[in-house]
Amino acid sequence: MNRPPSSTALDRVAWERRADRLLLAVRPYATERRSLIHLPGPASVSGRWSDGLEGFARTFLLAAFRLAGAGGADPHGLAGFYAEGLAAGTDPAGAERWPVFAECAQAKVEAASIAIALHETRPWIWDRLDDGTRQRVLDWLAPMVGAGMPANNWIWFRSVTEAFARTVGGRWDACDLERTVELTDSWYTGDGWYSDGLAGGEHRNHDHYNGWAMHFYPLWFCRVLGDRAPSGLLDRYRARLRRYLADHRHLVGGNGSPLIQGRSLTYRFAALAPVWAGALFDATPLPPGETRRIAALTLDHFTRNGAIDADGLLTLGWHRPYRPLLQDYSGPASPYWASKGFAGLLLPPAHPVWTAPEEPLAVERGDFAYTLTAPGWLVSGTVADGVVRVLNHGGDHSDPARLHSDDPLYARLAYSTHAAPETPEDPTGGPTDSAVVLIGPDGRASHRRPLRRVAVRGRVAVSRSRAHWPADERWDCFGGPETEYGVGPWITVGSVLRGSWEVRLVRVDPDPAPEAERAPGPWRLRLGGWAVHDAEPVAVEEERHTASVSGSGLRSTVVALTGFDRAHVHRSTGGNLLGESSAVPLLSTTGPVSYATMYAAAVRLGGEPARGEESPRLRVDGAGARIRWPNGETDSVELPGPGLSPGGAG
Repeated sequence: MNRPPSSTALDRVAWERRADRLLLAVRPYATERRSLIHLPGPASVSGRWSDGLEGFARTFLLAAFRLAGAGGADPHGLAGFYAEGLAAGTDPAGAERWPVFAECAQAKVEAASIAIALHETRPWIWDRLDDGTRQRVLDWLAPMVGAGMPANNWIWFRSVTEAFARTVGGRWDACDLERTVELTDSWYTGDGWYSDGLAGGEHRNHDHYNGWAMHFYPLWFCRVLGDRAPSGLLDRYRARLRRYLADHRHLVGGNGSPLIQGRSLTYRFAALAPVWAGALFDATPLPPGETRRIAALTLDHFTRNGAIDADGLLTLGWHRPYRPLLQDYSGPASPYWASKGFAGLLLPPAHPVWTAPEEPLAVERGDFAYTLTAPGWLVSGTVADGVVRVLNHGGDHSDPARLHSDDPLYARLAYSTHAAPETPEDPTGGPTDSAVVLIGPDGRASHRRPLRRVAVRGRVAVSRSRAHWPADERWDCFGGPETEYGVGPWITVGSVLRGSWEVRLVRVDPDPAPEAERAPGPWRLRLGGWAVHDAEPVAVEEERHTASVSGSGLRSTVVALTGFDRAHVHRSTGGNLLGESSAVPLLSTTGPVSYATMYAAAVRLGGEPARGEESPRLRVDGAGARIRWPNGETDSVELPGPGLSPGGAG
């Protein structure tokens, strides 16, 4: 699995050099007066003009961290390059002007990067601009005051921009800032986690935006305002980040990869934004050496796996370029939100993060089991293979009031740092990996969103959803267009997690929906294990109802414990962001599913198992089950139908 070394040798100078290479690589794509950077690749839904502004703004953020961290030392002329672009971009009569917010909403996002960059480089850029250019910058930013914003992390783009404007004599509105603080508090779901949008976490939007937006911008808002920030606000946000990082440290694999889950994954090592912010704001439980190792391994993970192409540009993808990963707002410069992953350059060379020896990651210190109550995740890390696994029984990024087709980046039952969900461009076959679905007479698989959390505690998590079949199976992270659905039974799924093994329990119950709304049955039940890229060989043992696939040093296995009578494997090409080919082990019923009956399987993801390693065993008793693990320990679980309370593990 290409395990990283015990020490990366990525010191501060190495980080500066990598930042320089990224910044110098984009210069050939800048317009004559530097205001737009048109990187190669397909345009976003906002169009080429907006994408050019994005290229300027996001690389300016990286340049700001590089310049400010060096105390203004500027061997590559960063200050002059971006100052010229500011002057041209904000000239309303200029040939290279930027779109204003009324012309392009995406410009609101980029304004926040420009505001932070101007704040960090104030002595070397802002203070040296002529009065006319400074006023034009403020005029371009001014319409942010009172501007309409989606009810999510976007509200911070407005408030950070207004905070900077306030410090330099521009327009701002106290009501905007107060409303942002109020909304953010309503989205806080506890234990350091936010649901990105809608009070009380109704949409269960838990992903990397917690780190690279919901913690990052509030702290920078306070940093920009300084003594003008509302009393106590900085301490509130510091405490929340400190708690979040206590969880986040468990979501980094031994290979340096962040969790492969959620939208905007092409931002890649922007996942380091909260890690660096913790060190910058004295808001981290991590010792400096652990911060340093997380940052170094994550940056190294992407650079050694091809995220940067031969021309030195970040590509649209994860490792390699990969279109199915993207959202419609993703353009050629979008990956440069990864600039946030260089915020540590603001820490001086003598800071302990740069001088302390690297300390091991959580998954390098030993096996762990962890419960993340706010997002509804069970987490397991195993030191032998460095794999971190998340079982998802709490988040799906959907409106709970209506049905949605499954987004593979949110609706899967499991995510990992080493395995990626199947994300085919044509999803008409329905979910395969890390899914429990019903297969209708036409061969189509049911979908899960929205899910209902039933219980998440200890080693056990339970969730429930109504099986449904969309007329149009296209998906996106915001729910997609309205479509018609046929509905089916309720599916309750329970997970018990120990090490590299999960025991997955399934119960299907009839749905009382009117007959006219129901999808045609009968239905077969199918359970999918983890997808493995570059999978070879494949092993299927029909008599034992077991299927395994191996690839890249990993093995994914499913073992029928009760109810399933067929084992098989699904192969695909071009449907996995980690490799060109992939495979998923599956279990199915050959006949119709039975209501209120326990189905169960053992599901494993990890390195090649030790010779003679056994899978868990199961004994069913009505709605309950007793699991016996290979080490002799046991868990007892109840899996009730709709309207009943679940039992826990004992």
